[in-house]
Amino acid sequence: MASAKITDVARVAGVSTATVSRALNRPDTVAEDTRQAVMEAAARTGYRINFTAQNLRRGRTGAAMVLVPNLGNPFFSEILSGIEATLAKSGLSVLVADTRHPDVPASLLVDYLSSGRADGIISLDGSLPDTLVLPGDSGGTRALPPLIYACEWNETASLPGVRVDNRAGAAQAIAHLAGLGHVRIGHILGPRDNVLTGERMNGAIGELEARGLVVNPDWFLQADFSIAGGLRAAKTWLAMEHRPTAMFCASDELAFGFISGLHEAGIRVPQDVSVVGFDDIETARFYIPPLTTIRQPRSDLGAAAADLLLRLLEHPGTAPSSGIETLPVDLIVRASTAAPAA
Repeated sequence: MASAKITDVARVAGVSTATVSRALNRPDTVAEDTRQAVMEAAARTGYRINFTAQNLRRGRTGAAMVLVPNLGNPFFSEILSGIEATLAKSGLSVLVADTRHPDVPASLLVDYLSSGRADGIISLDGSLPDTLVLPGDSGGTRALPPLIYACEWNETASLPGVRVDNRAGAAQAIAHLAGLGHVRIGHILGPRDNVLTGERMNGAIGELEARGLVVNPDWFLQADFSIAGGLRAAKTWLAMEHRPTAMFCASDELAFGFISGLHEAGIRVPQDVSVVGFDDIETARFYIPPLTTIRQPRSDLGAAAADLLLRLLEHPGTAPSSGIETLPVDLIVRASTAAPAA
């Protein structure tokens, strides 16, 4: 069977071959409904779009770089899937770099990113140094392709990005626990100086204060987002004379570690203490007990970040430099929370 040609696409789409060429090579020059008609016609006829040739004509690499703070953390897998699926539709492949890898210093990362290997960058790491994320005229040294944030962000750099409503999620967690009758509610924090830690802590404090509940600093335990951090928090909780009857954890992995540490000491969840996580990673619904948590729409977050990057690449300078898209979160109630013991 002969391969489909551009004339076949034009015939099925009901447009000229010149319009097909513009839709495929310069989509910003045609109406969206026309572009969509051409793409559907290409799919129907089996026309194979040569993305490599397109990228050569545009002076692009055909790749986007995603910066991840810890590739071993399962939280990022769905975000990466959302990014990859969306970018693939436009012919962009995905390169991934672990920004916290001990063998990848910041200087090497800067050299790699500025070497022209990627058309754009999506950073899931909000702790990147200012010298990397800020342009030279703003105190940085970067000469990089368009960079946006997803999930985390750098408050110093006014860059576009996509995030979830972390404060609202924390408030939902506290409201759920208070609604069950808990009045002694604590919080296990993420790592110091992390933007998500601050947002979730402030959301928790705000909801506690709004409900007239005690905000006890001794019940706010410093940790990180890891299982090991949750285990350490469990030891601190067990040593308390007056323990909170409910704990809101800044991540699901924190909650897993906390529950595990309590289980080893004979403390039952939720009979003795209720626990809420944040993220709703895949393991949360299979944990024992299944974890009540705040669900982040991780795949949607990745897709939205990819869409934002594509808009910046197709229409440079048209998107607001500091435009932020905030996605809602949902409370997922499972078996790790209950009313406090009488």
